Amino acid sequence: MSTDDADAPATTGRRTTATTGPRPEDDRLGLGPTVGYGVQHVLAMFGGVIAVPIIIGGAAGLDPAQSAVLVASGLFVSGLATLLQTLGLPFFGSQLPLVQGTSFASVSTMIAIVGDDGTDGLRVVFGAVIVAALIGLLISPFFAKVVRLFPPVVTGSIITVIGLSLMPVATGWITGRETVTVAGATVPNPAFASLPNIALAAFTFLVVIVASKIRVVSRLSVLLGLLVGTVVALGLGLSSFAKVGEASVAAVPTPFAFGGPLFEIGAIVSMVIVILVVMVETTADILAVGEVVGAEVDSRRVGDGLRADMAASVLAPVFNSFPATAFAQNVGLVALTGIRSRFAVAAGGLLLLVLGLSPMASAVFSAIPQPVLGGAGIVLFGTVAASGIRTLASVEYRNTNNMVIVAAAVAFGLIPVVSPDFWANFPEWFATIFHSGISSAAIVAVLLNLFFNVLAPGRPSAPSIVAAGPPVLVQTGEIRILSSGEVLGPDSYEPVTAKPGTQVRDE
Repeated sequence: MSTDDADAPATTGRRTTATTGPRPEDDRLGLGPTVGYGVQHVLAMFGGVIAVPIIIGGAAGLDPAQSAVLVASGLFVSGLATLLQTLGLPFFGSQLPLVQGTSFASVSTMIAIVGDDGTDGLRVVFGAVIVAALIGLLISPFFAKVVRLFPPVVTGSIITVIGLSLMPVATGWITGRETVTVAGATVPNPAFASLPNIALAAFTFLVVIVASKIRVVSRLSVLLGLLVGTVVALGLGLSSFAKVGEASVAAVPTPFAFGGPLFEIGAIVSMVIVILVVMVETTADILAVGEVVGAEVDSRRVGDGLRADMAASVLAPVFNSFPATAFAQNVGLVALTGIRSRFAVAAGGLLLLVLGLSPMASAVFSAIPQPVLGGAGIVLFGTVAASGIRTLASVEYRNTNNMVIVAAAVAFGLIPVVSPDFWANFPEWFATIFHSGISSAAIVAVLLNLFFNVLAPGRPSAPSIVAAGPPVLVQTGEIRILSSGEVLGPDSYEPVTAKPGTQVRDE
């Protein structure tokens, strides 16, 4: 081999990378493991993918049969979108292990659009999604250029917020809603945060943890947790498969089952903002899974992923569904199991497609109690946050203002988590963007990185007090006591700042 050949990048698949050998995401497993891990991905995101159509169906006043159409359609579109994202077509699909599902970021806006108009409001939603997603598809080549604005200090902050912002979803699955509607009246939910539900979630959590310790089943720990948790719930009467027999075996989603889309300017403008938020979230998820898998992610790959996302969102209303996005919880599952193969995720996409064509099969998965999903979700979402912390560990903090970037980005990202109504009195377009902790963190992190590291690059000799803060604040008396091997008491000492890297040694 010539020197030029040796230095030339290796070609893998339809892309060129700077590394030799196959890409880690191209790992091929046996049929059994591929199907098993695919099922695990479906189980991890099933509660989330059916939640949005159920919420929107309730807002539109749909009856159970109509709501079932929305749920089945959501599964069907999620399956198609996942196959496109993982397997890919020319210019469409990141070819990364990403599961696509209905975006939570669009829920509040869609509820506002539906209003009191019932199915007519639903048709307005579908029209707004089609137009907004087409706009997103047109701008995706330019949007993909932002990948260079996402160094580790930015991606680490975003990934951390993704994990932390998903924790209320997991706890909500465990506790249930605080109120329920009975005979048209809203009353307190007697089952809210009930001890049996919390105990079931805790049991599922323990099963996942223990299974993670057993080498032969560690990579199926989440699947085992969901399976064992559901069996226990059936035994305790907390779940039932009674409705499975009532569902039809097969049914193809009918295009525009609720009527053709309606187009209103106000709804379209609101949905364009939502689509921009969805694109920010999808970009973050693409970068996050690339970090977890160890894959090279450039602007071309981000662009392909965004185009797949937007194409699926354009198609979604045709089949009575809503904007699609990459699911962050499945990024956590990839990190937890260590299974990097996109083909395993594609198997999950195929299963979602089948479930969308079979209401009976969907009913089987729907029998998994939400507390069981919540118990497993705590581990999954926590793993996402831990992945972000691991990325932040590689960031250089000494003599830089990167600490300020991380602090501000994470803080802004958690505002809607700890105070959901914080942005309620701001303009709707602003509140829509910043109500998503993920997009808040992304915007703040990118802007501060530009300010500190791009527009005014350099290593300041005297960074701000936040950036200059030491990892540990040590007292002089504590140093003396610890170095002598004695035990610390309640006395106060004169504070002294230990320099980063300082170690306390016996003299």
